[in-house]
Amino acid sequence: MPRRARSIESYLRQTRLMAILALVALVAGVVSDFTSGSFWGRHPLLAGLAASVLVVMLSVAVINEVLERRRRQRWSILAQYVMFELVRNARMIWLGVLEVAGLLPTDANQRESIDMSAQVVRDTTRLAAAVRKIVGDDDAHARLHRDIAFFAEHADEVLGRWAAVMLNAEVYAEIIDRHVELAGDIAWIGGLLDTSHPPDDVRRQRRARGSAAVQIENEPGVEWLSDRIVVIAQLAEALDRGTLELALRIVPVQWWEARLGTAPPA
Repeated sequence: MPRRARSIESYLRQTRLMAILALVALVAGVVSDFTSGSFWGRHPLLAGLAASVLVVMLSVAVINEVLERRRRQRWSILAQYVMFELVRNARMIWLGVLEVAGLLPTDANQRESIDMSAQVVRDTTRLAAAVRKIVGDDDAHARLHRDIAFFAEHADEVLGRWAAVMLNAEVYAEIIDRHVELAGDIAWIGGLLDTSHPPDDVRRQRRARGSAAVQIENEPGVEWLSDRIVVIAQLAEALDRGTLELALRIVPVQWWEARLGTAPPA
């Protein structure tokens, strides 16, 4: 399995765990000084080393926390903007699959439509049956092929523009990692489809010839392709939901409301 970058939560847990361990060790040292003071008195070198280690642990934990907090604050607005772009990319993918499959709700407002569509994507049985019909129908298959090519190109553009920026802050690396996985899946399928059904676009033909998927996968059959598209759609929906939640935690809606409600500077 690939080694993923750490999430914001795991990064902060590690730093705070170090601080907690240092505090516990400090308390234990203070208690032991009262209960077994003669031990430390008889071993001054060990006492000095233990004290130095505690000071270093606490200093590292505090400094890491302060620096990481400042780094997150400095990148917060840009990070949220990039995450909204990642949400848009992921949402285009799973909503596009539903649209081709004829499962996109049309009798609801935009917010309700997103929620209802997300429930449809999570229904694996229903989604898989609809996708198999797409793959088995020539016209629907051709439309899906065009959409996948567009999704792959758009994902490549978004990640190419913002991945390096986000990777400058370690706490945002995992979210990029997951979206790269989604983009890789889309590009993989797109390369196979462009090879088995060459498009008129010469540029895509050339890219398909260079795809490693051709060497690794056989020509995609109905069942294999259907299963992969279902997995991709569900991954895209999960990333959409999780990335949006994280983006709203980085810069809350209330901050934007207060910011946009202020009078412009004189």
